[in-house]
Amino acid sequence: MVIVGAGECGIRAALSLRERGHEGSVTLIGAETHLPYERPPLSKDAIAGADEPAPKLIASREMLEERNIVLMSGAEAVALDRQAKSVALSNGAHVPYEKLLLATGAAPRRLPLAEGIEACVYLRTFDDALAIRAHLKRGIRVAVIGGGFIGLELAASARRLGCPVTVVESLPRILARAVPAEIAEAVHAQHVRHAVEIRTGSSIATIEHGPDGVRIGLADGTTVEADLCVIGIGAVPNMSLAEQAALAIENGIAVDAELRTSDPDIFAAGDCCSFVLDLYGGRRVRLEAWRNAQEQGTLAAGNMLGGHEGHTAVPWFWSDQYELGLQIAGLSDEGSQTVRRDTGEGAFILFHLAVDGRLVAASGIGPGNAVARDIRLAEMLIAKRACPPPERLAAPDTKLKALLAA
Repeated sequence: MVIVGAGECGIRAALSLRERGHEGSVTLIGAETHLPYERPPLSKDAIAGADEPAPKLIASREMLEERNIVLMSGAEAVALDRQAKSVALSNGAHVPYEKLLLATGAAPRRLPLAEGIEACVYLRTFDDALAIRAHLKRGIRVAVIGGGFIGLELAASARRLGCPVTVVESLPRILARAVPAEIAEAVHAQHVRHAVEIRTGSSIATIEHGPDGVRIGLADGTTVEADLCVIGIGAVPNMSLAEQAALAIENGIAVDAELRTSDPDIFAAGDCCSFVLDLYGGRRVRLEAWRNAQEQGTLAAGNMLGGHEGHTAVPWFWSDQYELGLQIAGLSDEGSQTVRRDTGEGAFILFHLAVDGRLVAASGIGPGNAVARDIRLAEMLIAKRACPPPERLAAPDTKLKALLAA
């Protein structure tokens, strides 16, 4: 068994292969030199934590050795030979496989205007986080291009360190593709309270070297001067291996509900693949989410061993924005009706219902983990394809657990 990609998804698959009793070889190929680590802390503690940053490891070297998992780190997979069933690496090695999992993740979307400008940086790896952290001293002016989750989490971290921050978003609001408008408004207000300047509806016309960093020219004629510019305009799936091997591509490496590619001996999982969700009528989606990477790594391992289990998990996502915790279960754009429940202390949940009354998503935000329990119960209602009465969802005294039991 060979796994290309030693991130969240890849290491979960490797560990699951052993947990399921596989006694043959397991080889994990990773381009980075670090042991497998968690990525969510990169925009938070790795940037602004008080302690000296270190990767939050998913598996230690001792754990890998104990489970007889071979980690080939610092070796990038560069070619795939489906006929020979072999993966070629950047160091000249060739790794044969019986079953192969592509867990290659995604890479930051590049901004052509910023190419070649040293003060413009991206965040994807732990080394990226270290480089950004080294620049973030009190008073350093930071521009964040992109009002998505990564950009906003980085903005919050920079403010914790005393840096003036300006966020530039080309769309009319932040988080336009990720959350409903009411959630985005709450996040926007929280950033403004923490003295972040947010410029929405602002297209970038030019990016140039400035006297001390970078000068960003906007389409309205104004400029943003910064010592450091962090670009967070989305991610693109890493699918060059799949493309070179002529595997089916559709918004990522196309897989079926069991995570098989168009080659029955090759699977793909995590950020790099698009898959079908029976819960949403067979809709094909690609998710860049921590829990999805975990779940699909485990699912792929079982199916690589001969299983035929389909993906049934409800999509779930979280983000921390200062003191606020945000959680989303399901796909909110599947809803045609939204019902709001205010749960106290500034927390609220939006329940999204389809035309037939089925609950298809729930989006919540509040201090700390204020919405976590209700979002978890909503997730279970979504999985059951429940049609709870809208008026009961809106009522704060209605126990979601009672709706689940009904």
